[in-house]
Amino acid sequence: MCTAATYKTKDFYFGRTLDYEFSYGDEVTVTPRNYPFHFRSMGVMENHYAMIGMAYVTQDYPLYYDAVNEKGLGMAGLNFVGNAYYREKAEGKDNVAQFEFIPWILSQCASVKEARVLLEKINLDNTQFSKELPLAQLHWIIADRDEAITVEAVKEGIKVYNNPVGVLTNNPTFEEQMFQLNNYMSLSPKQPKNCFCDKLNLKAYSRGMGALGLPGDLSSQSRFVRAAFTKMNSVSGESESESISQFFQLLGSVDQQRGCCDVGDGKFEITIYTSCCNTDKGIYYYTSYDNHQITAVDMHKENLDGNSPIRYPLIKGEQINMQN
Repeated sequence: MCTAATYKTKDFYFGRTLDYEFSYGDEVTVTPRNYPFHFRSMGVMENHYAMIGMAYVTQDYPLYYDAVNEKGLGMAGLNFVGNAYYREKAEGKDNVAQFEFIPWILSQCASVKEARVLLEKINLDNTQFSKELPLAQLHWIIADRDEAITVEAVKEGIKVYNNPVGVLTNNPTFEEQMFQLNNYMSLSPKQPKNCFCDKLNLKAYSRGMGALGLPGDLSSQSRFVRAAFTKMNSVSGESESESISQFFQLLGSVDQQRGCCDVGDGKFEITIYTSCCNTDKGIYYYTSYDNHQITAVDMHKENLDGNSPIRYPLIKGEQINMQN
């Protein structure tokens, strides 16, 4: 499955892991300002904010998993199987297909505040991209340096939640994920104290026992707790290298290793890629399962007034620096 997170030092960072058993052929993709987005029900948007993110590009259309626009607004879609619910087109609403949702928001919103306005009119409809690409069941995190929200399309309608931890995983619903944090309010990064019973002489028997009781399994609820605890207690310097290093460490706490999550037929979920985007500078960093060297693409080094997506396939071979 997947985990998304935000992080702020001097700059604001937004990223995610994508965990699955296979890849569609993901590419870091820059969509310039004059690429025409042909929305199925909302017409053609000829001019818009430029954006960079990870996408599967087909028929010259970027199907973004996550992206950040030139104004610093980030958005990512994560699996939400069994809970996501898309409706038929509705009169008087902005009918946007699930695969159009990220470009719809990032094309025209510079902040979460502006995104909230669009969300009041939106209807996420059940139009699929093609017969070969059925609807993905997703929910989304939208964030800027000031706030984050979670958006869920469920049977009851569109739900928009404030996201005070700036983290999202998969099921259950976001309000249930947040409620489960109550079970971990006693977690601490400090050495544990004996609260079990004052009649027993219990003590910390080694160094490094902070976060005792933090769940370590790969379920989406456990990953939410682990990522939230790690992010909320994270400490790093404010330089670019220190910030991105810490961000990758943060998401490294929820990495999935091949063999640990068996999805049947000899297939295993793995962390296909991990991303970290400096939303202030428009630099998209990533690692892949077989390449832990951080690679970067700077959107501002491209022609952002162009009309065609610029694509960079993932570098997947391990890059090893021989020191002797």
